[in-house]
Amino acid sequence: MRSQSFRHKGISWIAALGLTLTGLLISSTEAIAAERVVMRYGPFQRSASVEELAHFVETGETTRQLRAYFRMSGQDPEQFRQLLSREVEVDVVTLDRLLNNPVGDVMLDRMGRFVHTPSGDANREAMRSALVLSASDGGRISLIEVMQNYPTRQIHIDGNEAVAAYRQISTIQQRADSIRRGLSGILETLGVP
Repeated sequence: MRSQSFRHKGISWIAALGLTLTGLLISSTEAIAAERVVMRYGPFQRSASVEELAHFVETGETTRQLRAYFRMSGQDPEQFRQLLSREVEVDVVTLDRLLNNPVGDVMLDRMGRFVHTPSGDANREAMRSALVLSASDGGRISLIEVMQNYPTRQIHIDGNEAVAAYRQISTIQQRADSIRRGLSGILETLGVP
């Protein structure tokens, strides 16, 4: 009898500790958002503030740092702006389901090769969080929103692979649309409204 009570208290203590740690992680993740983007293009590396990039997306105006990055990398500023601002429509519930399974883990790991945390650790979790947060605000995702919602103070992006990031997001959208159409067709065939 005493061992059951001891075991029950131990499980309760572990559960309380787990809930407390989860709460701390959630609250600290909500407080952190990317402030700087370190962009690498081949041997060239520059950083810019997320605010600076958001202003560039909205207005097309470049700063000295962005002009230097475009000059050194040979990238067309307007194409880069379109890449950052292009929106993909995504259902947040479907996206969350897609990202929280083994297939989603593989996609997130691939994306983590070119959009990653400063340390290279927890790339999967950071990207999942940024994508879901971006989709939850209006059901659309853009690369600039993902940057704004990235849960570390710095986000590292490999410019050679930035287009691949957009393709991954588009793939997520296509899969979600396909699943949604398939389910609608099945339900329609079954006569379920």
